[in-house]
Order: sequence, then structure tokens, then C-alpha cells
Amino acid sequence: MSALFEPLVLRSLRIPNRVWMAPMCQYSAPVAGEDTGVPGDWHFAHLAARAVGGAGLILTEGTAVSADGRITPADLGLWNDRQQSAFRRITRFLRAHGAVPAIQLSHAGRKASTAPPWDGGGPLPPERGGWHPVGPSPLPYGAGHPSPDALTERGIARVVDDFAQAARRALAAGFEVAEVHGAHGYLIHEFLSPRTNHRRDRYGGSFDNRVRFALEVVDAVRSVWPEDLPVFFRVSATDWLDHARTDTAGSWTLEDTVRLSARLVDHGVDLVDVSSGGIAAGVRKPVAPGYQVPFAAAVRHGSGVPAAAVGLITEPRQAERIVATGRADAVLLGRELLRDPYWPRRAAGELGVPSGGPRPYARGYA
Repeated sequence: MSALFEPLVLRSLRIPNRVWMAPMCQYSAPVAGEDTGVPGDWHFAHLAARAVGGAGLILTEGTAVSADGRITPADLGLWNDRQQSAFRRITRFLRAHGAVPAIQLSHAGRKASTAPPWDGGGPLPPERGGWHPVGPSPLPYGAGHPSPDALTERGIARVVDDFAQAARRALAAGFEVAEVHGAHGYLIHEFLSPRTNHRRDRYGGSFDNRVRFALEVVDAVRSVWPEDLPVFFRVSATDWLDHARTDTAGSWTLEDTVRLSARLVDHGVDLVDVSSGGIAAGVRKPVAPGYQVPFAAAVRHGSGVPAAAVGLITEPRQAERIVATGRADAVLLGRELLRDPYWPRRAAGELGVPSGGPRPYARGYA
């Protein structure tokens, strides 16, 4: 028996295995006109290949809940009917080939309006097709980035509603899991971290105030999401900031993440997807195989919520150990699935599990 290929049941949803595809931005959507943010053939082929390859759950890239919530103009979005309809082709195919279709809903906050990485990734001003970003406080992401407009309470309420409306559309488009993106220095993470949240109202200052926006978004998504289907939350477990060598502005820590995770359970979150970093430019992480797995383990054991691990998980037996030893309930693969869409089926073979596979490919698994 393999723990990695045991089904996981969350609410009424049965996920066939614990090898999942992490959300990875493709920066390949149309950038203008009525097809802005609409998934096309590239997105279909990208996601469909991993379903054929055996991933048990497939998360889309971060999908913006509003036009000004995109990281780049080429991001996917889910704020109109055209985008919603285009996703249906993808979710039908994923389900037909045994994968659970999941969507990550996001708002980029002060890291919005940038060029795709292959075009330098720098800030994109309005005169070059960008827009002015927003955040909890008027603090730029880094050198050369604009100071975002600090959201008013009315603006915060609008963003919360944008998440709810995008979740409604996601359900209508056939998704079975909604993940709220609260990591990597994007808007929700910006509210969580004292590094980026200098507000003096009820959304800033204390831990309770800084997590308020995240919990409001989760409540809004949960209110429109079916009771029998799960909601996930992606979190950066730490900002990776060394207080002794930077300043006294503070940061988001693993202890904060465990506290938040316990509250997320009370607000209807079924699994925490544990990543790290992204709040500040130029921060170095001690990257090594499985370097974020201890964070997932801390969340799982400290809060009682199921957790998924991500980050340099590349070998089948490594992934098996993570799940079998209770450090995480599932593993999310990113770059490894870009290199090998059929990694889950190869891993099943190495672990002695019948991999099945689509009948047209049966000769490849004989």
C-alpha cells in the first residue's frame, strides 16, 4: 500500500490520490479586448496534460478576481461571463480523466501591474498597458515599484465581494475546490504581515486586526461555495525576514501561520496549502529538497487542519515519506510537473501501485 496513492476525502469530495498540481502562472492569456483573462488552448493543453498524467487534483494558476488584481495583463481572470464559460471546457476534461478541478482565486495587491517574467517582470505603468496597484498601506514592493493606493474600508469590502463573485463563477464553471490565495506577498498576505500592513484602523496593528481581511474573504467565499465541497487557503508560512539584520518593522512568522490556520478551520477552510516568502524583494530562502515540508507539518499538528506541502518535492519516495509519516496530507508539485506531466503515473509504478491511465495510453503502462 502507498500512502501517496490513497484517496483523500474532504467533505463529500473524494480526491483519488495525494499527488496534486501546484498553481503556476502561465502569463499566456489575451491582454486586451473581450478575451482579456480568458483561458485558451494553451491553458487547456497545460492543465489537461497533467490530468492525463495522473495528478489527483489540479489547481489553476492564480486567477484574478478583478482586472486590477492581476499580476500581469496576461493573467487569467474570473470576473465576467466569457471567462467563466471558457473554463468549462477545462473542468469537463479534468473530471473526465479522474482529476479534481480546483481554482486558486487571487488578488495581487501591490505586486500587480507588472510585465511577464520573460519581459523583465518589472512594474508596468498605465501608459504601457498597466494600472495603478492597491495595497493595505502605501508601501512599494521594491525599488522602482510604485507606492500602491491604500485601500479604504469601502475598497476592502469591494475586494471581498470580488472574491465571492469569482467563487460563484468558479462553481458555475465546474470547479470542485476553491483556494483563496493568501501567500507570496499578494494582497491578503500584505494585510497579514506587519512588514506591509501599517494601518491604524481595524485592519491593522494587532494580529486580530491583520487577519481580519483574510477571514472576511474566506467567509465570503465559503458563503457562496457548497457546504459539501472544500475550500483551501494558501499561506506563506514565514516571510523569511531576519529581524536582526533588517529592521524592526516585523514580519509574518510560522507561529502566526499556525494561529491563523486554527482560525481558518473555524471559518470553514478544509486544507491549508503551505508555501513561504514573497513579501519583500531580494529575500533569500534556504532552498533545499523539501525545505517547506516542516512548515506544513507544523500547521497540520499545531492547528489540526489538513495541510499540503510544496517546494522541491521531486522524487516518488520522498513524496511517499512526507505523506506516510504524517508531515502533510498531500504534496503539491510545480516545476517537477512542468518537466514531466506523467510524474504521478511514473511514481505509482516506482511505488508498486497500478497506475491505470487512459486506455489510448495503455501500452505505455503495460
